[in-house]
Amino acid sequence: MTVDRIVFAVAGLFIVLSLLLGWSGSPLFVSKYFLLFTAFVGLNLFQSAFTGFCPLAIILKKFGLETGAAF
Repeated sequence: MTVDRIVFAVAGLFIVLSLLLGWSGSPLFVSKYFLLFTAFVGLNLFQSAFTGFCPLAIILKKFGLETGAAF
């Protein structure tokens, strides 16, 4: 797997998990404040599309993983 695919997979996982934990209709509901984490991940993805800066991508590159086109 490339850095790009891992970043997208982790972001997608975090978004779905935080929605499940923050949506009051979910059986896994904990607190509505988990929706703030959803917004944070979404905004980070948005800004990385323009700047190319992603903290997870930097960490994965240091582990020697292959980079893709996005990062």
